[in-house]
Amino acid sequence: MLNQEQLAALLLKIAVSTSLASIVMRFGPMQRMLLRDDRTLRERLQLAFIFALMFGSSAEIRILSNDTYRAVDLAMEGSIIAGILGGYVSGLIAGLCASIPDMFSGKWMSMPLFSAAGIIGALIHDLAPRQEDIWFFSPFVDLNLWRLFRQLLRFKRDVIQQVRLIELAAFGVACNFLVVLVEALRWGVHSIYSQHNTFFLFENQPGNKWVLFSYCAATTLFAVSLPIRVWSNFRTERQLETQHARLTEARLAALTNQINPHFLFNTLNSIATLIRINPESARNLIYRLSKILRRLLRKTENYSPLRDEISFIDDYLAIEMVRFGEKLKFEKEIEPATLSRFVPSMILQPIIENSIRHGLASKVAGGTVRLRTWLEGTRLNISVEDDGVGIDEEKLATLFESGIGVSNVNERLRVLFGASYRMVVDSKLGEGTKTRIEIPELEDVDTAAPVAEVFRGN
Repeated sequence: MLNQEQLAALLLKIAVSTSLASIVMRFGPMQRMLLRDDRTLRERLQLAFIFALMFGSSAEIRILSNDTYRAVDLAMEGSIIAGILGGYVSGLIAGLCASIPDMFSGKWMSMPLFSAAGIIGALIHDLAPRQEDIWFFSPFVDLNLWRLFRQLLRFKRDVIQQVRLIELAAFGVACNFLVVLVEALRWGVHSIYSQHNTFFLFENQPGNKWVLFSYCAATTLFAVSLPIRVWSNFRTERQLETQHARLTEARLAALTNQINPHFLFNTLNSIATLIRINPESARNLIYRLSKILRRLLRKTENYSPLRDEISFIDDYLAIEMVRFGEKLKFEKEIEPATLSRFVPSMILQPIIENSIRHGLASKVAGGTVRLRTWLEGTRLNISVEDDGVGIDEEKLATLFESGIGVSNVNERLRVLFGASYRMVVDSKLGEGTKTRIEIPELEDVDTAAPVAEVFRGN
């Protein structure tokens, strides 16, 4: 059995390995380089030198401390990891460079040993059934053997799935074997060469050599696999963030596509009505509609300046006023400072359309739609108010769960801003409806930026 000092050294080795892995992920460039599956030759060389510097420094610390801090030496383990992640180029170069501190201290066999460790790590990389499987390297030999044995016994139905599971289990066993092989090579080098050999954690220490080897092999397995699992967790989190952003973008596109056809169909109905009654007004309506459609087809961004949205509303209301005539009035009270503020595209039209269609269309005397914008601190406020027929309390209570216009606007705001927006609809029967939107400042948003980038930035 191990004494307390030996056990502490093994545990410290695992702790140092895991800590280094965690520290590395604090740097953005290292995250991008480590978590990428496909790397150019230049990136593989960069990865090799970074690993050599990081793990070679651990050997230098051990040497400078006169072997006081023996457990911090992870040069061989770093060579294996470089090979697993970067392939033969990264593994070989990392092994050569990481051995330099040992070479200067007279342990000349470290260079061929660490180079072999990097190449064996690259062999693990090539043995992976799929490229992403290297991120799920498990140090538990018994568990990997049990998974392989169990899948072989169950090889009956769903052959494709079973083959995949057998491949994963066999890959786990192969990883364990190859890492243990590297540790065995280190023991062999140290035993064969009495001088100029290589660093060995339990050199000249008491205990059964097979017991010591077993513990060292297990520790090396954990020292190699734990950094990979730490980085795998970061990789999984990043993938989840990306998937969430793409889902957000898809949801937003779906909601926007629901709004635009709604407006288009209503406008075409108005044109159909006017063609017989007033052909000249119908032609003007078609001109206005073509102007709006050109803008819709041109706009692929998710945000636009408020002045563009108001210009869009002017075109839209010019169409509606042809139909309603003097019965429809539109008033604007726009603070100049708000015109350059960014808002979600097509955010005003559905609300104003609802005011006209549901608030004023059934009112004999017509009415007025008022648009106000103002700033409160850094937050933009938008108010759309009409003096139409209003909404009864029962329908108002479920307004955000029904319909197309207002509910979709609310959903888009929720997707884009989370809890940092406000949308309130207040209405009284016979008096009208007021919709107020309050959103945070978006002046620095690039209107061409995809949703994923905007969402991550907030």
